[in-house]
Amino acid sequence: MAKIIVSILVGLFIVFQIYTTMASEKTSTQAYKVIRTEKDFEIRFYPVVTMATITSTAKTYKELGSLGFRKLAGYIFGGNSSKQKIAMTAPVHMDINDSASSMSFVMPSEYHKDNLPKPNDSGVKIETSTAEYVAVVKFGGFASGEKIKKYTELLDELLKKNNLPHYGNFRFLGYNPPYQLFGRRNEIIVTLKWNSK
Repeated sequence: MAKIIVSILVGLFIVFQIYTTMASEKTSTQAYKVIRTEKDFEIRFYPVVTMATITSTAKTYKELGSLGFRKLAGYIFGGNSSKQKIAMTAPVHMDINDSASSMSFVMPSEYHKDNLPKPNDSGVKIETSTAEYVAVVKFGGFASGEKIKKYTELLDELLKKNNLPHYGNFRFLGYNPPYQLFGRRNEIIVTLKWNSK
């Protein structure tokens, strides 16, 4: 009997993970254009988007993720002047540093600053990003402060090796919900001094 129960639970878990992975793949993803693909990294162009952003004194991935997700999810799940639900998109942007960290949700493409409802939480700001060329390195599994540091250093080394100047902070992009165990996608990006010509 115990074996049957365990088998049923394992089966349900596998079905849930398959469903989660499929749902994650259907989530609207921030648009970008791949400019160049290298062996270990990629160069992309990101057009302007609208984002809901919080800033924080958090200095770690775990601390910023917990606080930021709660506030931003509150906004898109109806914590706004219209009690309007806004679709979740990917990725979640995180800029973790020692001065002022930030976390952002990209708004679906049909939204801009003028047609989004006002957040109930004054800590949530609606902002328009700047179009940019970025270098990107990808990694799988669950993100952590250690992994983010490791891949940030890797991307920095790759850019130096390829004589590609960059500026601003290295940022983390996370694509999956925390309960998705398989097929996870994470990225580190940084803005390039890129001549589009």
